[in-house]
This record gives sequence, C-alpha cells and structure tokens, in this order.
Amino acid sequence: MKKVFTGVRVRRLREEKGLTQAALARLLEISPSYLNQIEQNQRPLTVPVLLRISSVLGVDVQRFSDDDEGRLVAELSDVLGDAGLAVTGEKVAMSEIRELAAQMPAVARALLTLDRRRREAEERLSVYAARFGDSSGDALAVPLPHEEVRDFFYARHNHIVELDDMAERMAEAWGVRPGEAEYALTARLLDAHGVQVLSPAVADSDGFAFLREFEPARGVLHLSPLLDSGQRAFQIATQLALLEAYETIEALVGTGGFRGEEACALARIGLANYFAGALILPYGRFLAAAEEMAYDIDRLGRRFGVGFETVCHRLSTLQRPGARGVPFIFVRVDRAGNISKRQSATDFHFSRVGGSCPLWSVYEAFAQPERIVTQLASMPDGRAYLWIARTVTHRQGGWGSPAKTFSIGLGCDLRHAARLVYARGVPLDEPAVRTPIGMACKVCDRPDCPQRAFPPVGGRAAADPNRCRFEPYGSSPGLSP
Repeated sequence: MKKVFTGVRVRRLREEKGLTQAALARLLEISPSYLNQIEQNQRPLTVPVLLRISSVLGVDVQRFSDDDEGRLVAELSDVLGDAGLAVTGEKVAMSEIRELAAQMPAVARALLTLDRRRREAEERLSVYAARFGDSSGDALAVPLPHEEVRDFFYARHNHIVELDDMAERMAEAWGVRPGEAEYALTARLLDAHGVQVLSPAVADSDGFAFLREFEPARGVLHLSPLLDSGQRAFQIATQLALLEAYETIEALVGTGGFRGEEACALARIGLANYFAGALILPYGRFLAAAEEMAYDIDRLGRRFGVGFETVCHRLSTLQRPGARGVPFIFVRVDRAGNISKRQSATDFHFSRVGGSCPLWSVYEAFAQPERIVTQLASMPDGRAYLWIARTVTHRQGGWGSPAKTFSIGLGCDLRHAARLVYARGVPLDEPAVRTPIGMACKVCDRPDCPQRAFPPVGGRAAADPNRCRFEPYGSSPGLSP
C-alpha cells in the first residue's frame, strides 16, 4: 500500500483550528511526538489516524486524497515547464513539482493563480496594443468563452452541489420516475408555468431547425419530433432549470469571473444542462443503480430511459461528499481530434497546449462504430487508467443529410477499475498490457513514441541526417538549440 506523507496539510489544518500539537494529539489519542513526526513527514499518515481526524475535526477525508495532488502536479507541469525554461534556462524537475504539490499545496495553488493573472495581464496588453494599432499583440492568447466555462466546471470537479441537491429534491416532489421522466416534467411545466409542450408531425421535421425552442409569450415549448422520450425529457428538464433554478444558476455564474456575456451565456446553458441531468437521473437513485449494475452504461440507460452519452456525463458528476461514485473523466471527441466536451472528477488533467494523444482509445472507437472499446492506459507520470469509449451518431434529416458522430470516452483511475463491469477479465495488475499515452505531444516526454507529432517542450530533437528513426522527433535531454 502506498504510504501517504501529508505533514504540511496536517500542520496547516491544526493551525486553522487553533490547536497546539499537544491539544491535537490528545484529540487524536496519539502521542505528541508521533504527531510531530507526522507533521515533519517522518511518519506516514495512517488510515486510523486519518479517520480519527475526520471524525474529531469534521474534515472530509478527500482533503488528504492524492487526486487533488495529481491535478496540481499536472497543472504545475504545464506552468513551470514553460516558466522554468523562460526564467532560469532549465526545466523544473518533476520530482520538485511533485514535492511542491504534496508538501505545499497552498503555495502551488498560489503559483497557479499568479500564472493565471500573468496570462490575464498579457491578454490585456494584447488588447491595448491592438487598440492602439500595434499588430504585435497576440489576440490568440485571450481564452475563448467556452474555455472559460470548461475551466469553471473543471475547478469544481464537475460536481455542482447546489444544483444536484435542488434537482434531487424536485425530482422527488414532482414524482420523476426512472424511464418515465417525460410525463412528470411535462405536467410540472404545464401546472406550474402554464407552458405546453408541442412537437410537429414527423413528416414536417425537415422544417424544424431546433431541438428545443421556447416561446415565453405564447407559453409554448417546441421540441423536435426526432427526439426520443429520454431526449425530450432532457430538453424539458433544461427548460425547467431556466425557470425554476434561475436564481441559483445566476448566482453560480456570478462566481465564475467570466470576462464577457458570451461566456456567461454558455455557463448558464452548461449549468441548466447539468440541472437537467440531475433531475432525470437523481443523485441517490442513480448512484445506487450504478453501484448495483457495476457501472454498466447500457443497463443504466435502459433503466432511466436515456442515451449512452447522457449516462456517461452523469457518471462523471457523482462526487457528493459522503456519497461518492467512481471519479470519472468524461470526454467527447470528433474524428478530427477536437474535444468538444471534457470534464474530470479526478486528477486527470487536460493540457492547455492543445491536441491529444492518437494512441488514446477514444480514437480507436471510430474504427468500431457502436461497440464499446476498452483500454488500460498509462500516463508518463506512472498513473494508470481504465478507459472505455464508444461512438454515438445523431441525425437530423434523411439520406444525404449531415450527421454528427462523436466518440464518448469515460475513464477512471486503475484503483477504482475493479468496481466496473468493463474490468472483468482484464489483467489490471499487468503493466505490460497498458498502452502508454500522454496529454499532448508538446508536454509528453516519452522519447520512443512512434505517434509523436511534435518534439516535447524543453527537449532537444535528435536530428541526424545520417540516421532515420522509427520514432519521429526522437529527443535527447537538454534544451532546444
């Protein structure tokens, strides 16, 4: 079992509570010398002591989880990799980054905040430069609205407790039942808001351009006739979110620090969609079903009457303190490699430099449409994950009309994999069967990857006219010339 050294966190918690070492030691029923050794990282934090801390001080054990540490390591790697090269001329060692994240997480977060503010200052300078006619300002440095919204959800581990709790209470009050949500939600929309749900005939569907269109003046919600019952329930639930949870959504948007109205609007939509998923898949019932079915996505979809993507997205939100599901990473990608949705309830970090790994199973899924593909994958930092992926296709018209095809990926840390039906028969303890993947070529330091598209940042490309390597951009340690 991995030893956990969290001395700085214990000491900081003790100081927050205003306790001396002797006082905390008495509460934990251990000797002051033992507590001092824990705080000095001379002794690991054991499970009994951790549970005692949680019980006596009312602290969530998640505070001592290495998931947040893993996030910090990944984010610091992005920041300090570039910053170290620029400032000191040498790359900050991964061992130093891990030590900083583990022992001084507050300092690590402060560095990330300073880097964010630095980027914001550079963005403002770019805007001012462009305004005064200096074309050298890099407008591309300004984060796009949808990137702001992604960061908003990522920072909250893709769990919005206010909306989840509210949706669960409302689902119970309105009689929302698994697989029959459409009827209860339609009744609520009509009884409480006087809004009628209408759908045109299927024969007229070619002229209906929207999945959902609300006319508040007429009190009518139009839904596309191409939606199935689960999809209609989701759209009705989204409209109810905008009517019933408006104040809560606005308050959450207000905490996001968004730069413009476009990002605010996208955040409202994202939060309304989150509420909709929580309403038709209430937290307690859905988590119980997921555990009962070993996270079998198809079975969960049949029980609750929703599609593959909806189930996967909801599974990635089950992080309520005291009632956590498997912490998942959720992604939706297209054939070109564009990631249109990405959320993580765990330590998995999506690089800010763009791109993703072609060895990732989410791309293999396109070669096997409608079939679930599994993959054991290892990251450069040694962490291993179980990934499942499957394609989904949405069509609006008939023959010849464009269709949307995505690969939906759901992954979890290997330590949780045994809880999933997809791990049955998979050699979880065999490192040799794991596919080595990375976040993106520019921040991946694997020297022997045959799919590398770019040299790693901070590495020296091994360019030799007299040799041709199988691995493109073979690299050697040291700085780029």
